[in-house]
Amino acid sequence: MRRALERLLNLLAFLLTADRPVTAEEIRITVAGYAQDSDDAFHRMFERDKDLLRRMGIPIELRPTDTWEVEYGYFLHPDAYQLPDPDLSDEERAALWLAAQVVRLGGQPSGADALMKLGGLAMSGGGEPLAADLGSGAEDLSTAHLAATERRMLSFTYRGRRRTVQPMGILHQRGHWYLIARDREEMRAYRVDRASAFALGDHPGAFTRPAGFSLKDALPGKPWAAGEADIIAKVVFDADTAWWAKRQLGANAVERPDGALEAELRVANPDAFIGWILGFEDKAEILQPEHLRQALIDRVRERS
Repeated sequence: MRRALERLLNLLAFLLTADRPVTAEEIRITVAGYAQDSDDAFHRMFERDKDLLRRMGIPIELRPTDTWEVEYGYFLHPDAYQLPDPDLSDEERAALWLAAQVVRLGGQPSGADALMKLGGLAMSGGGEPLAADLGSGAEDLSTAHLAATERRMLSFTYRGRRRTVQPMGILHQRGHWYLIARDREEMRAYRVDRASAFALGDHPGAFTRPAGFSLKDALPGKPWAAGEADIIAKVVFDADTAWWAKRQLGANAVERPDGALEAELRVANPDAFIGWILGFEDKAEILQPEHLRQALIDRVRERS
């Protein structure tokens, strides 16, 4: 996957710096990544890359290389590719600078080049600010995003099992990247940092997204609802903390005559659920099932 991205960037850079239409043969011998043993292999790869760049909105044109129009080549006019000046205000540039300083992808700092191109120098600061690390698996994120964009099947290993899914998209929430995908007929959320060995399907357009589909709606709202387990937990909260539990659980909770709150919850991530229950200290108790209750007791003993 990384080699494919590097080849696309090399092709894009070559077309942007060329001041004339260039033939496919020139691209083959000049752009790194196209040194294929056979003509057919090169042409398949080049056509695939060219179509991908065009789908991304990059206007690669086919133009004659001479006045007789005998031979044709590929040309990318910089003015047709570059974005117009957004004419940002000082306040908007300041907001972008702050976002670039705070957010990190894989813990890597953001460069100032992009901000300079938007109409101003990067602001100086007194040291490295607090940053939000958006994950280190940039290559896996790229593979998952490409699969969702082109509607290709995606395979990966998750919790010791190989899976092949229909990727709907990725989003960042609660400090982690999630892949929202349809596994068989069920929509699931997978934490990207817990998956490995991503493999992209060969055929674009292999599936269709449901009408009106929303990534945000597909991600479970509670941290214990995203996972592989399927447990129905029965929990009771003491009367003096019932208001707080009810605020988080809503209609899933029923108030007892003594003021305590009882709830039945579907748990997909037992560890996250136990961590949430521990936040109530001794004011919450898991009644059922027994193995989840015992797991809570064991966790309390480990902490004591």
